[in-house]
Amino acid sequence: MINVPTSPTSRRALRRTAIGGSVAAAVAAWWAFDTAPYPYAQHRLLDLPLPFLTLRRLDVMLGPRPGERLLEIGPGTGLQSLHVAPQLGSEGRLDIVDIQQPMLDHVMRRADERSIGNIVPALADAHRLPYSDASFDAAYLVTALGEIPEPTQTLSELRRVLKPGGRLVVGEFFDRHQIRPAHLIAHADSAGLAVRKLIGPPFAYYALLQPRTIPGIERRPAAVPADPS
Repeated sequence: MINVPTSPTSRRALRRTAIGGSVAAAVAAWWAFDTAPYPYAQHRLLDLPLPFLTLRRLDVMLGPRPGERLLEIGPGTGLQSLHVAPQLGSEGRLDIVDIQQPMLDHVMRRADERSIGNIVPALADAHRLPYSDASFDAAYLVTALGEIPEPTQTLSELRRVLKPGGRLVVGEFFDRHQIRPAHLIAHADSAGLAVRKLIGPPFAYYALLQPRTIPGIERRPAAVPADPS
């Protein structure tokens, strides 16, 4: 008979081991099925948590507020969408854009199941967003920018649809398509944006961008206080 440890310390160790195994499995799956764009046939893998790209860190960088209108590019199965939309309240709205209709349908089914009614989908190309200038308070992409051809053009479009002083958060994970931080800074500069903050290691980071024309905005990323978990 095998004795299973039951002390609090042992249980915490087991939990850490299980979490570590899940993270390792997520990373391995991400590499094994990494294509651009990520196919809907592998959509279950999109719900696996990626190290450092947590919802809490997204909140810290994005700062969604009630009544705002936000834009998400490449929502996948809605891991971030279903977290952000409720924070906007009944007066706010989250627009989601994807080039795969099944992805949009999946997010909307999950939103309906959770009675989240302020998500509006659009089948569109990130190079030609179907929105007027200065439509959004903020926008974000998580593990999506590197999968889109010509990232500078995508960032230019996002800058166009952001309101003056708007916020743009880019989350990138280490895979075949990842845009490294230095390259993101260069793309942003070409698109008229400045990287203001970076959270996380280079292989799994969030970056906060804003229009470079806003007074006081610098081209180099500013220092960030304690790194949230």
